[in-house]
Amino acid sequence: MAPDLAAVAAELVDMAAADHGAARRANSDDPAEQLAWRRLTTRHADRLAEIMDAHGWPTAERFGADAARAAWLIAQHADRQLDVQRRALRLMEQAAAQGDVSARELAFLRDRVLVNEGREQIYGTQIAGVRDGAPVPWPCEDPERMDERRAEVGIPPFDEYVAQFSVA
Repeated sequence: MAPDLAAVAAELVDMAAADHGAARRANSDDPAEQLAWRRLTTRHADRLAEIMDAHGWPTAERFGADAARAAWLIAQHADRQLDVQRRALRLMEQAAAQGDVSARELAFLRDRVLVNEGREQIYGTQIAGVRDGAPVPWPCEDPERMDERRAEVGIPPFDEYVAQFSVA
């Protein structure tokens, strides 16, 4: 890997680690913690946009698997920068057509963008909230076929997937 790509890869991994460490702030009751989360994800999305300008989508082949996954996570959490999410989705779709991006990660980002656009998601990956202790997805197109579509991209059936998040 070229030195400049290695530096960008390391930066992406570091950003994802910071994201992971701060994720609890997203749903905090403390407005200061929520603001810190928003600032972090905004900073990361801005940097991801710069990386996409310079290098296109950071694929595992060019940047390593950890950096590619980190870029995807940063795009997932760029909810207040829909332009960055849409661009990441387009670039990921192009990379997926060449076999360079997993269908699973693409499905998650596609659903995230659709939900952020106020549209129905396809794969039921985005959770709207919890009802009676069970996660409930945002509205999904053709919900009867949701698990079939999930299987096509390597995502477990919805009930199995959300069981790990259920609150007793």
